[in-house]
Amino acid sequence: MAGLSDIAKKHMDAAVAEAAETGYPPDDIARTMLSFVILVMREHKEPKDIIDELQYVADNLDPDREYTFMRP
Repeated sequence: MAGLSDIAKKHMDAAVAEAAETGYPPDDIARTMLSFVILVMREHKEPKDIIDELQYVADNLDPDREYTFMRP
């Protein structure tokens, strides 16, 4: 059984490839897909929850960022 990441990646890869065939760069199709992702999320989540999720992703974009962890 395919995992959620496998399913999403398959469709994203296909969208990027199809967009490239028609001359669109990957970031254009990614931005467009993000708009549709947010539309789907709005059907099931409150705006504040979506904002929190997007903020978490934005805060963790830098792969070189070091995190400080505290023990409870």
